[in-house]
This record gives sequence, structure tokens and C-alpha cells, in this order.
Amino acid sequence: KAFVRRIYKNVAVLDSGVDEKHPELAGAIAQTYDTLPGPLTPHRHGTAIAGLIAAHGKLTGAAPAARILAIRAFNPTAKGADGATFNILKGIDWAAANGARVINMSFAGPSDPALHRSLEAAHKKGIVLVAAAGNAGPKSPPLYPAADPNVIAVTATDADDKLFAQANRGRHIAIAAPGAQILVAIPDDKYEIASGTSYAAAEVSGIAALMLERDGDLTPDRLRDIMMETAKDLGPKGRDIMFGAGLADAYGAL
Repeated sequence: KAFVRRIYKNVAVLDSGVDEKHPELAGAIAQTYDTLPGPLTPHRHGTAIAGLIAAHGKLTGAAPAARILAIRAFNPTAKGADGATFNILKGIDWAAANGARVINMSFAGPSDPALHRSLEAAHKKGIVLVAAAGNAGPKSPPLYPAADPNVIAVTATDADDKLFAQANRGRHIAIAAPGAQILVAIPDDKYEIASGTSYAAAEVSGIAALMLERDGDLTPDRLRDIMMETAKDLGPKGRDIMFGAGLADAYGAL
């Protein structure tokens, strides 16, 4: 039988270098953009994020037919990857100019007025913005871009629907998704187990892509409302500073 692959919306992955040759991402990378000088080296974080959205091999991403706009704005370091505001802004502008309907931002840092203006402009264009709440723990102040009002802030849960212990808390948290002990794709056709709010954000970006495929006229605010209204409540009744509205439910949202 012929396999017809439905093409979902473009999801920009603003991250470190993605290994577009990984079997999980075969045919999924629509375009790439490098904001940094030097050769693009595939990195485990960017590859994992792209895979959680669009994997379709041994793994199945949240939106396995999504088209990924892979943007490198972060340089690999011994502890992960570092990026500068200038490169992040370049990546957001490029994503907006190249048809992104969702931008996944699995990174966290301090407030930045320039980044806020860029996110506000993207939001006004109808782009859904999703970011990781951060892994700095319960005593950390809100981190950005997740705490920006234009962004869907995502925290992480484990297999028992408990909060990932290192996750940030706050009134800005919108929703939760699995992010503890997750099997992810990494460069050179490999896999590993990883944890963090980064991975939960990627899953929510995939759900957003599915929702936009169902209804391309959804505004970012309406999409967030639907996702929160259909979430499985966790923790204290109603929205709270740990889980937001609760665990994202792709089926319910659709």
C-alpha cells in the first residue's frame, strides 16, 4: 500500500545544530539557517528537540509529519550550549520570514527587552511561541523567554505525572508535558535518555503543529486557551505555579 504522508505546519527549532541525517528526521528538515560562523556541527540538544517534534523511525514525535526549520543559534559547550541575544533575534526573524507557524525555544535565561519586542512582533503575526520553563529549580526567578506573556511556558513531568524536580515554578507556567527520562535521538544515528523542560516544550510545539493542521486559523492565544482548557489537571485543583493548567492532552486539544 502506498503511504501518504500528510504535511503539517512548519515548526522552527531555535536551538543548537540539528543532525538532519539522523534516520528519525529523514525528510523532516525543510530548511536550515545558521546564525553562527564556522561549520555547523550537529549537537545532541538540537537533534533531540527536533526528534521529539518530528521523529518517525524507531521513535514517534508529537507531530511526526511536521516540517522542521532548523536554526542554529547556540554553540555547543561542555555543559550544553550557549547563545547570544543577537543570534536568537536573527533566528526568530528568519523563522518568521520563512513560514514558521510555531517556534520552539528550549532555552532559558534572563529578561531581555530586545527579545520581548521580537517575540511580541512574532506573536502579532500569528506565530505560536513555545518555551521551556527552565531547570533552575523552585527557588529560581522566572526565566525567559518562557515568562514572556507572548509565550506558552512549558514545565516537565515524569512517568508518574509528578513534577520534574528541577523545573522552575511560577504563575507564568501554562502547561506541562513529559520531560523526565525521555528517550531522544542524538547525532550519529544514536539515542540517549535525557530529562528537562526542554523536551517537554518540544512535545507541546508538536501538539501546536497538530492543532494548526486541524485549524490553520487558530490564533496563538486561542490555541493556548484550548490547550490549557483540555489539559489533565495535576497538583492543586485548577491552574497552579507548578503544573500550570496541567498535563497537555493532544487528543483532547484536537
